[in-house]
Amino acid sequence: MDKIIDSLKFDDKGLIPAVVQDWKDNAVLMVAYMNKEAVKRTLETKRATFWSRSRQSFWVKGVSSGNIQEVKEFYYDCDSDCILLKVNQIGGAACHTGHRSCFFTKVVANGGTEIIGRQVFNPDKVYKK
Repeated sequence: MDKIIDSLKFDDKGLIPAVVQDWKDNAVLMVAYMNKEAVKRTLETKRATFWSRSRQSFWVKGVSSGNIQEVKEFYYDCDSDCILLKVNQIGGAACHTGHRSCFFTKVVANGGTEIIGRQVFNPDKVYKK
């Protein structure tokens, strides 16, 4: 496992982007960042673990919301500077806004936007805001 982690190219802050994709339908669910320890924890536990740039701490997806990401497959790109996690999205939503995917805002032809999909949960209730 250390050999894999050592082969990855982390940025000057020690981070690497991780794209998270549903392993069944290939929907892109979210993008987050990992440091070496988050990669190690993810590989060991098969639970998506990230580094929060704003809180400067680890977070395991789903601990607060119940929307857990069980890692089924782990890839990295040809430049070794981006990770792709294929996950079983348990609980229905990957986005902290309550949507299945973080990519729910579509740019339309007139330059406006359209919200696609619906909220799976109310984030105010889940995160007690």
